[in-house]
Amino acid sequence: MVATAVLENEMTARNPGSSTPVAASFVVLSTYPPTHCGLATFANALCGGLEDVGVAKVGVIRVVDELVNDSDARVVAQLVSGSQRSRVDAARVINGFDYLLVQHEFGIFGGPDGIEVLELLDDVIIPIIVTLHTVPLVPTTGQRQVLEAIAEIAQNLVTMTAAAKDRLLAGYSLDADKVVTVPHGATVPHALETPPAGKTRLLTWGLLGFGKGIEHVIDALALLPDLIDDIEFVIAGQTHPKIVLKEGERYRDMLKRRASVLGVSPMISFDDTYRPLPSLLNLISQSTCVVLPYDSPDQITSGVLVDAIAAGRPVIATGFPHAVELLSGGAGMVVPHQDPAALARAIRQVATNDALVSSMVSATVPLSAEHKWTAVATRYVDVANSASSTWSVAV
Repeated sequence: MVATAVLENEMTARNPGSSTPVAASFVVLSTYPPTHCGLATFANALCGGLEDVGVAKVGVIRVVDELVNDSDARVVAQLVSGSQRSRVDAARVINGFDYLLVQHEFGIFGGPDGIEVLELLDDVIIPIIVTLHTVPLVPTTGQRQVLEAIAEIAQNLVTMTAAAKDRLLAGYSLDADKVVTVPHGATVPHALETPPAGKTRLLTWGLLGFGKGIEHVIDALALLPDLIDDIEFVIAGQTHPKIVLKEGERYRDMLKRRASVLGVSPMISFDDTYRPLPSLLNLISQSTCVVLPYDSPDQITSGVLVDAIAAGRPVIATGFPHAVELLSGGAGMVVPHQDPAALARAIRQVATNDALVSSMVSATVPLSAEHKWTAVATRYVDVANSASSTWSVAV
């Protein structure tokens, strides 16, 4: 175990412009690129933010279904589902760092409801900080048991929205003092560009699959025949790999048929290119407004929502908790779920009211600063410093 006194002696690096001390080393447990998922993207960006604010060493324990060849310098071990040997090896590596940051989703760890992660955490002898990417409103018995067991082991639980924190405290048995809120990070462009002139370009992106609600936007466009030449809707993103294995491109094909039947195919373009971050930021910069028509009212965090706001783009979103929370200051519009008529009204406003769009863009500016990765990484360092104080009492 690394003694707290040693940790404090090593906290000499400083985040430029801040008095926040930076801990010597962090290791992040998560899926990780080249895996194509939101969690992997989050972990990669968080590691970069930690390095940018002066953390001396950042490592990654990559969560995988089977061992892969890995040349990424950050990856210090792999946690393989169902492999006790990999759990022992991962714990040994983790204990050489000062802090463990766990990116938690039930589906990425082995066993029912990801229960295998508990065996790993039981062998960890450094402070553990767990970011909860999902807090089920109505958990299964297994999900509840796993999450509450993680809460017992961890020094801190991080939620990314106030709604997630409220849900966690109301629905689970755990120590409320352990729960902190740190926003979801985003890459903020060096200069926020105003939306381009010309056609109104709506954009949605992310891994495709049923539940994204894109069909409701297609239905909404069919309610705007007078704007058929003035609006373009870009649907960007690959189909989720696990969905492709089970059912191929069924969702994408359904969307294309629907657009054809409703006569709005000329307004819609599909882009199934996997885009690295610079290309994605360029795509966002070419849009007027981002549309997030998710079906589920249960989504408490959305990386796409944060990325859109950070890039200075207003958002039309259904009323999932993160959207309600983040857009309350005027950076977008919230509409009911599965309501094409409401979507059509919001889209018409974006397409015909330049002053409204300008106002929403202005409202994104303070949110961009709050969600930039260096600001978020500094918050994690603050949480770690607090965790080390608690840890010194515990040992």
